Amino acid sequence: MLSESSTAVVTATLPVVQAHGEEITGRFYQRMFAAHPELLNLFNRGNQASGAQKAALASAVVAYAEHLTGESAAPWGPILDRIAHKHASLGITATQYTLVGRHLMAAIGEVLGDAVTPEIAAAWDEVYWLLACELIAREARLYTEAGVAEGASVWREWRVTEVTVEATDVRSYTLVPVDGGPVPTFVPGRYVSVAVDLDGDLGQQIRQYSLSGRPGADHWRITVKRVRGVGGAPDGLVSTFLHERVAVGDTLRLSPPFGEVDAIAGDGPLLLVSAGIGLTPAMAALEYLADTTPQREIVLVHADRDGAAHAHRDELPRLHARLPRLRLKLWYEETSDAPATVPAEVTRGWVDPDLIPLSPDAHVHLCGPLPFMNQIRGGLLRRGVPVERIAYEVFGPGMLRGA
Repeated sequence: MLSESSTAVVTATLPVVQAHGEEITGRFYQRMFAAHPELLNLFNRGNQASGAQKAALASAVVAYAEHLTGESAAPWGPILDRIAHKHASLGITATQYTLVGRHLMAAIGEVLGDAVTPEIAAAWDEVYWLLACELIAREARLYTEAGVAEGASVWREWRVTEVTVEATDVRSYTLVPVDGGPVPTFVPGRYVSVAVDLDGDLGQQIRQYSLSGRPGADHWRITVKRVRGVGGAPDGLVSTFLHERVAVGDTLRLSPPFGEVDAIAGDGPLLLVSAGIGLTPAMAALEYLADTTPQREIVLVHADRDGAAHAHRDELPRLHARLPRLRLKLWYEETSDAPATVPAEVTRGWVDPDLIPLSPDAHVHLCGPLPFMNQIRGGLLRRGVPVERIAYEVFGPGMLRGA
């Protein structure tokens, strides 16, 4: 709990900090990377270049301050969980929070100048350390649950045993541990971090990919869409590396499974809604349910450019045969037939939330681009789905509106 004196100071200064939030976090990253360039190995350089990372950090700090001062009644727990899982997947340590705090407070002083009195600096330092302590505690629990000893590395070597072309610009990688040890199971909706070493001064880069295979199998599977730059933006560094450079027999460094989202929540009707590569957690969910509760009522709604771009499309007949109450509703932007031997409703165009088959008591899992999920979530909320029954997985540092 924020002290009474700090609450008054933070409440009074929140508008100024919010107005300069991205300038502060931008300066923070400049300072930190200049002093500790090795930390570039932990951060997505694409998100740094686009400004998405500094925007996400500014939003998180301001939102937490609003939470502490009572300025916002929005639930904070899900945001903390999302940050903690992402940090754990990167191997963030408790000691790194001291370094971050030092550079963040220095950045506030540099941007706001003499307006930052000792009282203001102390109040915002208290906000930061309350946030840091909450995250450190959550991350320690996650490391324990994942079997990562205190101070130990999260990384484990995995060998690629199969590379499968799934669709246009989409490949799956089947992996087994190099050490021959057990393959951890996972809850559908979890992701792993993949660390690769790039050429030149790019160093290590890390990305998160959902586990798309069957939980409990003797291997893991990740499915990677190659990111091609649009409008002058560069191609994705890691996805391009995986597509062009990684073959059967190569090794990759992977983290344990993390992620705050459960794609199979509840035991009643389940609605899985995805777009593009966002289908990956839904595939793990279908594999798991086929093994455990094949009679569960499931609706899979998926949007894609066309059938050729629809990853894992060829797996749907097998899964449909094992899940007799699975209903498929597909939206393709361009004309395309349904998968062979699968009864599926195919509509041309983009998804209309009002036309999604919906049971009144369904749990919902969304995964896809942020605009897509915002549209679908808004439509389902209007149709009466309670907010607590809509889970979503975001690729990247963003959050849904109102989440």
